[in-house]
Formats: sequence, structure tokens, C-alpha cells
Amino acid sequence: QVQLVESGGGSVQAGGSLRLSCTASGYTYSSNYMGWFRQAPGKEREGLAAIWVGRNSTTYTDSVKGRFTISQDNAKNTVYLQMNSLKPEDTAVYYCAANIGRAYSSGYVPLLEYEYNYWGQGTQVTVSS
Repeated sequence: QVQLVESGGGSVQAGGSLRLSCTASGYTYSSNYMGWFRQAPGKEREGLAAIWVGRNSTTYTDSVKGRFTISQDNAKNTVYLQMNSLKPEDTAVYYCAANIGRAYSSGYVPLLEYEYNYWGQGTQVTVSS
């Protein structure tokens, strides 16, 4: 079955960096999209960054552009989220997600929660001021 395992969360001071990893198994890794989401206490889950695995196309939400970078290592079936210049408001549980088996019009990379059908368990990121 499909499994997504996140790692790399932790505590960091404002201005610091963390890199999250998500390793996928149980399906053909190259045939889908991968995304990173987060959910802070009392807030809805929001999409941060996504990548079209087959073409390496990416998309970002405005609040993380220039600070976060999504990338992948096909040989390891792993997607990363490099987070720099972290702020206290980045504190949340971060989730990796996979969109498997869905097709979109040319160039579109999904970043909405309902567009993803498999989810990891989440990893906590805490940024202190």
C-alpha cells in the first residue's frame, strides 16, 4: 500500500533552517505529484509547495516563496522541503502528501488539500522567537 514517511521536523530559532524529507513507497513514484502542507493549531491545513515528479515542475504559496524550496531525489523516491528564514508563524505540523492517479491540464501543479489522496502522519516544526 502507499506509504509516506516524513522526517526532519524539530525546534529551531527564528531565522534558522530545517529540511523536511518524505520518502514514498507502494506505488510508481514518477507518476504523480507530491506536496507539502502544514496545519497550525486552530487553523486549516494549507498547501505550501508541490512538485510534478515526472517533470520537476513546482508551485508555491505566496507566504513561503523565496524562503522554502521543494525538491526531489527520484533514486530515493524522496521529496524534500528546505525551509530557510523560519518565523514563529511557521510553527505547525507539516505533512507530506501524494496525488496519485489524477490528471490535470498542461502545466498545472495541484496545491489544494482535496487534490491529494494520500498523506503522511506529519512532523512537528516549532520556531521560537
